[in-house]
Amino acid sequence: MSSNLSEAALEPSGSRSLPEQSFGAAVREAVRGSRRDYTEGPIGRAILLLAIPMVLEMVMESVFAICDVFFVSRLGADAVATVGLTESLLTTIYAIAVGLSIGATAVVARRTGEHDREGAARAAVQAIVLGVIVAAGLGVAGAALAPRLLALMGASPSVLASGSTFARVMLGGNATIMLLFLINAIFRGAGDAAIAMRVLWFANVINILLGPCFIFGLGPFPRLGVTGAAVATNIGRGAGVLFALSRLWRRESRVAIHRRHLALDPAVMLRMLRLSASGTLQTVISTASWMGLIRILSTFGSNALAGYTIGIRVIIFALLPSWGLANAAATMVGQALGARRPERAERAVWLAGFYNMCFLGVVGIVFVLLARPIVHVFTSDALVLPHAVNALRIVALGFVFYAYGMVLAAAFNGAGDTLTPTLLNFVTFWLWEIPLAYVLAETLHFGPRGVYAAITIAFSTFALLGAIMFRRGRWKERKV
Repeated sequence: MSSNLSEAALEPSGSRSLPEQSFGAAVREAVRGSRRDYTEGPIGRAILLLAIPMVLEMVMESVFAICDVFFVSRLGADAVATVGLTESLLTTIYAIAVGLSIGATAVVARRTGEHDREGAARAAVQAIVLGVIVAAGLGVAGAALAPRLLALMGASPSVLASGSTFARVMLGGNATIMLLFLINAIFRGAGDAAIAMRVLWFANVINILLGPCFIFGLGPFPRLGVTGAAVATNIGRGAGVLFALSRLWRRESRVAIHRRHLALDPAVMLRMLRLSASGTLQTVISTASWMGLIRILSTFGSNALAGYTIGIRVIIFALLPSWGLANAAATMVGQALGARRPERAERAVWLAGFYNMCFLGVVGIVFVLLARPIVHVFTSDALVLPHAVNALRIVALGFVFYAYGMVLAAAFNGAGDTLTPTLLNFVTFWLWEIPLAYVLAETLHFGPRGVYAAITIAFSTFALLGAIMFRRGRWKERKV
């Protein structure tokens, strides 16, 4: 992009425009926190102001994911396999957190578009209460059953011996995950993306600094091995949650919570539960499919699991920033529908999808061409390296499709239409991806490469079906 980005370059013809603003000035406004009304003005500019902090937020999450696996990989294949297996278990918790976040974003965005600040604050409180209740139950069960769950996922005896405590800490401390997801979703729904960015940066800077200290026992810190990564993660995320809660109590916040909002509101709670339940089911269907893939991969040994974990972490490094653009589209859709401007919502989605396609298309080419040197940064193990290279190269082939797929899914959710992406997830991941992965890996003897190919094919299928459903326009009629 040029340093002097005109509104015409961001906005489809015929839309209203504001005075030209340099790209650098737009970045500064976005990072500081824009106070603009996103239901008015140029769509491209609104996407830019929302997406910049959301992308930066996800960039930091990507950096943390890479740093984490970088340090853990120094402990050997069993440690990396421990992280991979535990994260496959955490996908259920992430799914619930994302599901609750979908409901929070949709309701808060809709109330914000209607200029109903009281309604947005009440919705925020109900979402946080739901998160605390769910996290408490999952934490107790996860900490108690962690070793059995690892064994169920195919962990070897050596992984069970070294990784059970890591899994207990991560599953037992899931409240930090739940609340960080939820509160940042509230900020994003209200259009306060800069605050969500600062919260995640604060949490992950602490994670990155403490990770090697607890893993390797630097200075006064105890040497905890792979468990140290879990301890650092929970401390960082916990600090982020406290920071986020403090921002919600500020009067100048777009969603400002006061004592009068703290009482339970049955009507808002039921609305939030309805959206969150279908949103959670949607995400559970999607993320639980990764557990099925991990189970297939585990039959090929710890080296295959370690290679897959490294490859997927690098892929996440690219995909997480793209979720920033998808989240911007969700906010735009929710607020535009609240302002009764569905045509603005639709234009915003296609424009965000185009931006995402341009970005991920370039990243995909880089990953395909430079897979081996990229992976070599994280491992030089001759038995792990080929698996990681194959995972990165094959999955990256579908990046152009993923770009539109993630924006379309977020757009449905932002509109409160959580049923459509739920059905799409079930069809593409359970009826298509997992059977295909098994056939390619086991029946046709492609091994782990068959699993990676199934991932690419399934996500590309999701994008194509999602585009067909989005064009039908039924999402515009959803009431939130």
